[in-house]
Amino acid sequence: MYVRLPFDELKVDESKKTRVAYFYDRDVGNYFYGTGHCMKPHRIRMTHSLIMNYELYKKMEIYRARPATNTELTQFHTDEYIDFIDRVTPDNLHMFEREQIIFNVGDDCPVFDGLGEFCKISCGGSMEGAARINNGSCDVAINYAGGLHHAKKSEASGFCYLNDIVLGIIELLRVHPRVLYIDTDVHHGDGVEEAFYTNDRVMTCSFHKFGEFFPGTGNLNDVGIGKGKYHAVNIPLRDGIDDASYKSIFEPIISKIIEWYQPSAIVLQCGGDSLSGDRLGPFNLSMRGHANCVSYVKSFGIPMMVVGGGGYTIRNVARTWAFETGICNDVILDKELPYNGYYEYYAPLYELDVRSSNMTNANSPEYLDRILMNVISNLDHTKHAPSVQMNEVPRDLEDFGDIEEDEMDAMDTKGGSLYSRDKLVQPGNEFYDEDDKNRNERNIDIDVDVRVNGNGTSSNGTGNGVHKNVLTDAELNEIDHLNQEVAA
Repeated sequence: MYVRLPFDELKVDESKKTRVAYFYDRDVGNYFYGTGHCMKPHRIRMTHSLIMNYELYKKMEIYRARPATNTELTQFHTDEYIDFIDRVTPDNLHMFEREQIIFNVGDDCPVFDGLGEFCKISCGGSMEGAARINNGSCDVAINYAGGLHHAKKSEASGFCYLNDIVLGIIELLRVHPRVLYIDTDVHHGDGVEEAFYTNDRVMTCSFHKFGEFFPGTGNLNDVGIGKGKYHAVNIPLRDGIDDASYKSIFEPIISKIIEWYQPSAIVLQCGGDSLSGDRLGPFNLSMRGHANCVSYVKSFGIPMMVVGGGGYTIRNVARTWAFETGICNDVILDKELPYNGYYEYYAPLYELDVRSSNMTNANSPEYLDRILMNVISNLDHTKHAPSVQMNEVPRDLEDFGDIEEDEMDAMDTKGGSLYSRDKLVQPGNEFYDEDDKNRNERNIDIDVDVRVNGNGTSSNGTGNGVHKNVLTDAELNEIDHLNQEVAA
């Protein structure tokens, strides 16, 4: 049954226009797990810098999501756990000695300054992305601050405190009868699987390293229980899997699941620790081998939410997530890196590429064939996609007509309102004088100037996603003149 597929160069249809909503909060890169800790939120800021300097802001809508509230977080997590995350700080940690043990906070999941804020930013982006998929305003939602798939209902685990993926899926289930969750992180997505282990409205599919490896779950025979039986798919892989082997096991399984389960929304976790050379992961995927998963899932045309996850060699994670953002926007990014605020991180080659190494692939064709046959056999146990009786969906806050952007005065301003600028994306055939400049000469401080909307999201105030301060010659001359007077 297993056939080794050739790994061809990735291609996109540039004539196609995918509506992408990209969520980024500039504060997310400020948080620091601690000296020597593998998890570095700074990689999200590096990714954003590449995305901006590759000018992908012209292709998609960029938002800053409202941080999740405690009430929203308790849709999955317990009240006591959320209260603890909200209150604990490094200064008062000695007051929570009992809670540290109960909630598994310690070495892997340290308490750092702004812990509660960091978790709420992560969860807010995933929930807002799911809400935009629900109301049909985008085809793909991206939140690289999310993807923290190990967090449990009342327990931190594996650098993850709150499970934004589960909260996002809960939001999707308000509208979509069936949701498929795909996990390409090198670690098993145990937190998401556990949350929906008895539920047939969510199918979880995880490709991960198994055996003497954190978290130790995700055996081939773990298929769910009760109503959720055969709705958990686990693909345990061995060290050194390469692009061709990964593609040859990923594509047949995902196509079979989508054919049988017929999901109306997909959540794709793009953990970067399955890349070659990761500090914690033993896989051997190149950047294009990792991005092929995004490209293949996107090809089905099903609304999709893309979230981040692991990834501990941060320069490789930033490269790959920027490249995958291009894939979502139907663009193959140039190999030559544009000059950006973190240019020296990519020395010595300064290229947008993560190559495979020469490590041995321990996944034999016979082993992959046995996995494929077992997964297909489990899917055949149930012959149809589960039907769901959908009741009236409660309306979102923005549907009640009391949000400023929904009022006629805000909407009817002939394109000048924040509401209108939310929807502004530069057409592919648009041309500006600056487009013929060398990208390496562009302003390295390029960033998004965000303003919060009434519904908790935000848009760039300039309409094109770039904030620039440009002085005229007259103004420069006046400044020089004033400086001379002061010197005199």
